[in-house]
Amino acid sequence: MNVFLKMVSVELGAKVHAILIMDGAGWHKSRTLKVPENITALILLPYSPELNPVERLWAYLRSHYLSNRVYEDYQHLLDAGAQAWDMTPPLPKWPRCLDMSTGRRPAA
Repeated sequence: MNVFLKMVSVELGAKVHAILIMDGAGWHKSRTLKVPENITALILLPYSPELNPVERLWAYLRSHYLSNRVYEDYQHLLDAGAQAWDMTPPLPKWPRCLDMSTGRRPAA
C-alpha cells in the first residue's frame, strides 16, 4: 500500500492534494501505512457499504477484466483500468442501483 500511495503522490505532484477514501481493510489502517503529505486518507466506518457503493463496480471490473494480472508500472495499471472501464456495459437501471446504495430496497 505504501508503494501505491507513493506512486500516486508522485503522479499528483506537489501542488495537487487528493482525498483517498478507503474501507477498513487491515492494510488501510496499519500503523506502518505512510500517507504522503499531498494525500488525505479517510477511512470509512465499519459495516457501511452504503457509504462506498463503488465497491460493486470494482468487484465487477476485477472479476471480468483486472484479476490475476501483474502490471509493469503505474501507467500500465491506469491503461488497464481505463480499458476495463471502456469495456464495461452501461448499467441498465441507475435509479435502482442508487436506491441499493442506501442499503434499502427500492420502492415497489
